[in-house]
Amino acid sequence: MAVTASDWEDLVTTALLGTERRPPAVPADGRDAPVAVLDEAAQQTLRRRAGLRPAQAAPLPRPAPPDPRPPLPPAAARRLSVLLTARPGGGGGGGRRGTAPDLVELLPQWLALADERGYAAPPEALPALLEAARGRTDLRPAVLSFAGPRALWLAGLNPEWRFALRAASGGGREGRLPADAGPERVRELWEEGLFAERVALLSALRDRDPAAARALLESTWTTERAEDRLMFLDSLRAGLCAQDEPFLERALADRSRNVRATAAELLSALPGSALSLRMAARAVSCVALDRTGADPCIVVEAPHACDAEMERDGVVAKAPSGRGERSWWLGQLVEAAPLATWPERLGGHTPEEIVALEVADGWEGELHAAWCRAAVRQADAAWARALLGSPSAPEAAGPGAVGPAQRAKLLTTLDEEERAAWVAEFISAHGLSEAFQLLGVCAVPWSAPLGQAVVDALDIARDAGSYPWSFSGVMGLAERCLDPAEANRLAPLTATPAEAENTAPGAGGYWSEAFQRLDSTLRLRATMAEELGAA
Repeated sequence: MAVTASDWEDLVTTALLGTERRPPAVPADGRDAPVAVLDEAAQQTLRRRAGLRPAQAAPLPRPAPPDPRPPLPPAAARRLSVLLTARPGGGGGGGRRGTAPDLVELLPQWLALADERGYAAPPEALPALLEAARGRTDLRPAVLSFAGPRALWLAGLNPEWRFALRAASGGGREGRLPADAGPERVRELWEEGLFAERVALLSALRDRDPAAARALLESTWTTERAEDRLMFLDSLRAGLCAQDEPFLERALADRSRNVRATAAELLSALPGSALSLRMAARAVSCVALDRTGADPCIVVEAPHACDAEMERDGVVAKAPSGRGERSWWLGQLVEAAPLATWPERLGGHTPEEIVALEVADGWEGELHAAWCRAAVRQADAAWARALLGSPSAPEAAGPGAVGPAQRAKLLTTLDEEERAAWVAEFISAHGLSEAFQLLGVCAVPWSAPLGQAVVDALDIARDAGSYPWSFSGVMGLAERCLDPAEANRLAPLTATPAEAENTAPGAGGYWSEAFQRLDSTLRLRATMAEELGAA
């Protein structure tokens, strides 16, 4: 029997008013009136839920595009399935993680290796890959690159996977432009895209054609919001060149202070830019070499005011709370001045000699910190070496006495081999207490000397008798970054050592567990690489 809308409305009205005030239209068949109403409502509810009105059939989706890459080896496909179903926090209670590898942390490495070797993602794994990328934004570039065109096709059928389509339409985070990205298509995406899509598009176009990207940005610059102008301007860091200077100079007059500051930062990174020369002239008026004493020393006379021209060139006038204004202004001037200014200004000395000079009146910390920022901004390896100093030097003295964050930034200016060698020597001399940030800027897998230094330092920390939790960050990095060949050196460390006097109770067992986990993780990474083989 068909259920009409009026039948359902009559039942609802009867239920609201009560059967005494409105007798039901359904036959009682020996039941009490309220029971008859409820029974009829239950039956009609079931009919309403189960029924379906005939409708015109929707067109079938277009077929998925082909993926010409070779399929994964069977063992690697099984491994991917295991990695995708792994869940974080698999360790036991009380902070103990057990000895099993953390599969969640190994997924990004597996994806990068599979993509590097040119394999296609298994079609049946695409939904799980997209779900993993939906929940972890850090996975998205690797997932979309490995999953290929079929993942984009599948994402078009599920609104929850729209992030994949946005990344593809805007060029993604890997510097890729859409296949149909001619000038008209680029203009359309730029004018109609969402903000994230426009940022990605501008970055991708900047990688391919810096001048075209700059022209695209200039075409709508005056109509953009301040916060959007800031993000768009930041995309010019890639491929920064002298041709960008006129546009950046105009941006110095922007209404937004943050935009002006970013434009000034970019201009100061351009050798020979007008702004860098203006900042150099201001900086050298504040720093000089005094030869009147037995030994030459650097003297500093910080600015007494921050004028309008300084503010236009990116100097922030208001100092942070607890910071002196004059030292604040000085730091900004020195940071923005070309480092090539200082050898000529300070007696023809090399960067190492300049950094070793005494600085009068307690200005050394401020001056060296500004030179550190300048070396990073200008990617000057010679100055970075001078400021880093010897990695084996005492931490509290000499030019190497900069903080871990400064050291890590300075290290990024060195090539991978030199960076790893410096960090290895630093760890050998000072242990792991300040090594986490330094290890984070080293290439993966770690070089043999660096890996050996880390393992030796962990062994020394174990022998000291403390718990391993203080080194959990370094241990986690080691699981992902040590060369799997180092697993053979870990076997002696997996045993539980005898508890010595003055050691923390049970610390040996915790260290043994941590080293077993490190060993099993390295061996699993080696197995994963073997399973992927060579495409």
